[in-house]
Amino acid sequence: MLANFLEKSKPINFIVYLGLFFCHFFGTITSTLYRGDYNFYKAFESFVLVFLFLYIFFFFNFIVTKNKLTLDHSYAFFLFTLALTLFFSALFDFESITLVIIYLLFLRKIYSLRSTKNMIQKIFDSGFWIGIMFLLEPFSILFSVILYVAILTYQKITINSIISPIVGFVSPLIIYFTYLLWNNSPEQFNQLLNFSPANQLSISKENYSLWIFYFFLSLTLLSILLKSPKVFSINNLFRKSWILLIVNSIIAVVFGLLIQDKNGSEIVFFLIPGCIIIANGFEVIKKRLLKNILFGGLLLGTIVILYFL
Repeated sequence: MLANFLEKSKPINFIVYLGLFFCHFFGTITSTLYRGDYNFYKAFESFVLVFLFLYIFFFFNFIVTKNKLTLDHSYAFFLFTLALTLFFSALFDFESITLVIIYLLFLRKIYSLRSTKNMIQKIFDSGFWIGIMFLLEPFSILFSVILYVAILTYQKITINSIISPIVGFVSPLIIYFTYLLWNNSPEQFNQLLNFSPANQLSISKENYSLWIFYFFLSLTLLSILLKSPKVFSINNLFRKSWILLIVNSIIAVVFGLLIQDKNGSEIVFFLIPGCIIIANGFEVIKKRLLKNILFGGLLLGTIVILYFL
């Protein structure tokens, strides 16, 4: 029954998923209110967070549907909703949620390179978004690997396609350096060039977050094994997108390992391509009963983790 519902890609499906997410969101806010920790500032902060989370869901769905990264169903959105529900408290930090939104804006340009329309503009914009992310987290420069893999996979390598992302990347850095120079504090710019990886190479400091990450990573690897033979047997645009999704996942894991300040939000960078890959893996499963068991188990597991652990 659950599989039948998920196989439909209709607005009502997405409303239901968002309803589940925001029920937990407002439940958390309400519990804070009862503890007496609520004030006007936190109320305004919660109001802003609602819209920021809506942006995350909108851009994720846009990337998947616009670039045809799955078939016409809502598997990926359902999986991402469950995954984000498990880590949404980590995104209560405005810097973390802003970084995720910029990351989605970057991926929106990356996967749209499957179309030759406005190619140079898309490549420039991708470099620009990496530059913005770099200002917030220097290790974001790792995502430039995804950009050049996308150029190599989707488009032909030319002088313009090589230089454009560099110009886009440098643009926000010049603006930021000019601002620091104006305020007589150019030495702060040097902090961006201090690439000090985390002392302990782990995804998150919280044990339960690490186990959830391992679970989704295992599903992702299994889905790659299930889907890849079928994908690589056909030479089409999706094969290129599949390669890019795998590279995206690898870079996101490396990024999560290297950054210093780990609060669980770094796992979301992996979950975005990971949930899309898992959704493609579920497409390979033909038995509806098995799909119902898997989707039901994921939903039940999410509820247990949120309310009983």
